[in-house]
Amino acid sequence: MSSHASAYEKLRARAAERIEDRRCDADADPEGVRKAIAEVVAEYRATAHRGINEPLRDPADMERRIWQAVAGFGPLTELFADPEVEEIFIEGPRISYIDDSGRLRSHVVATTEGELRQVIDRLLAGTNRRLDSANAIEQAHVLDGTARLTAVVPPVSARLSATVRKYTVAEETLASMVDLDSLSPTAAAFLWATAQANTSVLFSGATGAGKTTLMSAWLRAVPNDQCIRIVEEVRELHIPLPAHSSYYEASPVTLRGDRRFTLRDLVKVCLAQRVDLLCVGEVRGAEAFELTRAVNAGCGFACTVHANSARDALVAVVNAAIMAGENVTDDIVRRVFASSIDFVVHLDRDMRRAEDADHGLRRQVREILAVTPSLATGDFTTEPIFVRPALGAPMQWTGSFPPEDLTLRIDRALPAGGSLQGVLTGRWSPEQ
Repeated sequence: MSSHASAYEKLRARAAERIEDRRCDADADPEGVRKAIAEVVAEYRATAHRGINEPLRDPADMERRIWQAVAGFGPLTELFADPEVEEIFIEGPRISYIDDSGRLRSHVVATTEGELRQVIDRLLAGTNRRLDSANAIEQAHVLDGTARLTAVVPPVSARLSATVRKYTVAEETLASMVDLDSLSPTAAAFLWATAQANTSVLFSGATGAGKTTLMSAWLRAVPNDQCIRIVEEVRELHIPLPAHSSYYEASPVTLRGDRRFTLRDLVKVCLAQRVDLLCVGEVRGAEAFELTRAVNAGCGFACTVHANSARDALVAVVNAAIMAGENVTDDIVRRVFASSIDFVVHLDRDMRRAEDADHGLRRQVREILAVTPSLATGDFTTEPIFVRPALGAPMQWTGSFPPEDLTLRIDRALPAGGSLQGVLTGRWSPEQ
């Protein structure tokens, strides 16, 4: 540990003790807290002049850092406040982050794993979730619901390992996704049309590809007279819902290490209610099997799933459903999903070169597939509707249409004069 880092740790501990002794509170008495910090720093500098301690390079900066540690979130305070920072990574005493250009950068600041663990505990305070050796993995939405924390501690990990992802999906619409070059205007109009007809859509892609952002934009296009139920492990979707719609969030881990209400439980209760569209934030496990019951409930559903392609997404959701352990074969599950999933929207991302004018992270829809019901048990039958040969290339309509009955269902849901054929051929758009 450097002498500067050592001085910071000593001063932070002394300031915390003095503030506690005086029973000061950063919210109720900020000046009292600042005075205590200034006194501690002044005392340290006096001893440094006598050769007892190392001199401080910048006393004012030290006071600022201690204030952040006491009243804010220590070395993470500035990163939380910076709108250009999208995701923060903590590994032991090391901090790095991804900014809005998509580049990974180091946050060079003197800190310790112990201080960062205290910051994580402060983030979790008031969330009804805990992180300790008995519950070594935890997720929670933090910072007044503006970010999601995922943290892992020993014995699961060798050291503190945490990620804070800021929510950036609140205001996106299908139109703004066109402005971001994620969708073509025709593809955006097509997805708008699918949202009118109570269809079932999988949004797939790698981590950070924009799945949740696009699903949020799609949900905003769903008519207000539809009852939407959104279930998530940790709430990440923040969109205005009709008065008769709801958000549900899985319970935190109990002292026994289980959850009172799992994501699967939430899907079950939604299907027992009147629901037009069931949205699962991310399908990873047994909750996928409950989606097969959505067919009998007559509702549409939307969810995200990690996959490398649209067809891989279909395999992933089948595998997740089988892992529920309900003693059903993959052929049966595949057949149910083949008859219930209407479309798969796959996204991808890459990093444009620094020398490019629009360098940085690029997120785009690579393909939109229609799933065709089939009696065959070997595989899904799909039809590409839109494809993008490569990231950065134009998105193209293939000339194909969804199955006839699905096309008719969408046509019936569109305003007078609208049709899916008109959307795909450019003769009609939602703005008309």
